[in-house]
Amino acid sequence: MTDDEGIAAIGRDPDALEAFYRAHVDAVQQYVARRVTTPQDAADLTADVFVAAIDASRRYRGEAAHPRAWIYGIARRVVAGHRRSRAQAARVVSRLQGHALLDDDAILRLTQRIDSEREARALLRRIAGLPASQRDVVELVAVDGLSLVEAAAALGIRPGAARVRYHRARTSLGLTEPISTCREVTP
Repeated sequence: MTDDEGIAAIGRDPDALEAFYRAHVDAVQQYVARRVTTPQDAADLTADVFVAAIDASRRYRGEAAHPRAWIYGIARRVVAGHRRSRAQAARVVSRLQGHALLDDDAILRLTQRIDSEREARALLRRIAGLPASQRDVVELVAVDGLSLVEAAAALGIRPGAARVRYHRARTSLGLTEPISTCREVTP
């Protein structure tokens, strides 16, 4: 089965969905854990990413993005949507309801994941002053470990544009070396 067929099938084939989920859940959890501070948000947003992937699967075009870049693009939009809607009272109520759904073990695992991403959050604070277009590329490359080509696909830009934005970000930060990656060492 090709990537195109596999992704297109996740919306209708439970086995394809399970295989896709297992292949990408750790990366999605890490991405989300770098950007939130509570286990409940991490769990909710990870689930939201896969729900959005199911909804988007019928529109997937392999030539546009490799599955890894595709799911990171979805995760990026889900997290951005979460940030925009945080101020809404209805969102606060739904998050509070989600707290009761996590058992102590799940909260402990998510807390450990959030703690392990402390270095990545420090890098995110450091790059917060960059223009959004540069910051997005640096986040995907240095924090999430995507290649420049994958980051470009996740952002919907050309690889050359991603390289230019990454170089400009390094220059703005006064760095001559590539920006250190913040990758989780333990599973």
